[in-house]
Amino acid sequence: MKKNIYRFFSILAVLSFTITLIAQDDLPTDYLSKEFHAGRRDALRKIMPDNSVFVVMAFPTRTFSNDVDYLYHQNPDMYYFSGYKEPHSLLVIFKEEQKGADGPSYKELIFVQKKDQRAEQWTGRRLGTEGAKEKLGFTYAYNGEDFKNAKIDFSKFDKIIFDRFPDDAGIDNRDNADLADLIEQFKKMANVPAETSKDSKYDTRLFRELTGKLREIKTPEEMDLLRKAVEISCRGQNEVMKAVHPGMSELEIQGLHEYVHKKYGAEEVGYGSIVGAGANGCVLHYMENSKTKIGNEMLLMDVGAEYHGYTADVTRTIPANGKFSREQKLIYNLVYEAQEAAFKTLKDGAKWDDATIAARDVIAEGLVKLGILKNKSEVWTYYPHGLSHHIGLDVHDRGFSRTLKKDMVITIEPGIYIPPNSNCDKKWWGIAVRIEDDALITEKGYELLSIFSPRKVEDIEKMIAEKSALDNFTVPKLKSAEKKAF
Repeated sequence: MKKNIYRFFSILAVLSFTITLIAQDDLPTDYLSKEFHAGRRDALRKIMPDNSVFVVMAFPTRTFSNDVDYLYHQNPDMYYFSGYKEPHSLLVIFKEEQKGADGPSYKELIFVQKKDQRAEQWTGRRLGTEGAKEKLGFTYAYNGEDFKNAKIDFSKFDKIIFDRFPDDAGIDNRDNADLADLIEQFKKMANVPAETSKDSKYDTRLFRELTGKLREIKTPEEMDLLRKAVEISCRGQNEVMKAVHPGMSELEIQGLHEYVHKKYGAEEVGYGSIVGAGANGCVLHYMENSKTKIGNEMLLMDVGAEYHGYTADVTRTIPANGKFSREQKLIYNLVYEAQEAAFKTLKDGAKWDDATIAARDVIAEGLVKLGILKNKSEVWTYYPHGLSHHIGLDVHDRGFSRTLKKDMVITIEPGIYIPPNSNCDKKWWGIAVRIEDDALITEKGYELLSIFSPRKVEDIEKMIAEKSALDNFTVPKLKSAEKKAF
């Protein structure tokens, strides 16, 4: 009888596992191909120094609270070169083909999470070694626990290229091939010194340089995903413009953005959503989004969708009541003019600083003209950040070049922020404006990828006046919020 019961539950467990796999089969079809990732490895080999080896490790899993983890996000470099999305993994890429002592030659090895039916029932399907071969195109894929026995003679290489080790790779005593174990095994196998900067053989600086040179130039496959991420972000901005009213909360507005993102298939936001009303917009990375009523203030919304790993970065600043006041319009148009001045400098071969200087000069001159500043050298008081950065697999994506190049994708994001109690007329206090757009650098100029969301004052006001699908949506009061008499 006991054997029959045990067999029943064993069959039930297998059925549950099978159902889990079936539920995950209906996946998007526009992920990057295994050929893309293989091409990136080949491109890397071309720029690696002779007789070198390149090691990429997964990101750690990270704890949300107690025994609950954040949804896992892969190290962008690991994803870029392999397509592998799971933790506790390691990729080794060789400049030259390596001769196997007892078998065929090889030029790359990947070590992945071992297939484990019980673990997969709890946390999701794993590719395993066969999946890494079939889905990702690797010829040689091994379980992570095999790394310690891999016959890699790191001592023979002139350069061992790897990134800085994460300081939060926690040890799982139940797993002898977690990220912490892989790091320690690599250190031992490669004889990595405590201070790698003192030995030119161990090169973390070169890791960033090589990956920056590759990732700063976007391929057509990457552009397909980036375009979707940017357009989805713009659609979110537009829907919020149509729905916005003074009685809304910052958190509600954040939810609308992120709902639209997911409606269009974006898995995540690329960074913490910034939704700041009034003076909250003066906090550059404000992410509390806790103001319960935005009122008649300006609303700064810096929100970017992440689509299949690629992140947009789009900011719009709008009047919550639908109409810019005189002061709001003056500041907004000044930021708009600065952005337009920066755009005019963009093209293949231009200096990054050309756009920065153009935008800064417009803002400085404008603030002096409005009487907010006494002289242009004080511009950083109200414009305290840089103008631009790459976007891609990171919202502040990897780059290397000091000049713009064709097929780079960058942001242009001038801003003015005047906190309460600033040293200027009180009528300007609490006004914060940032306009951020994403641009693809072309041979003779640029393509504005975020063209789908309005930037001009009159166009924003016109969109706010449009009907929203949420206009008739009301939120009933929570029963738990009603006062009870005892």
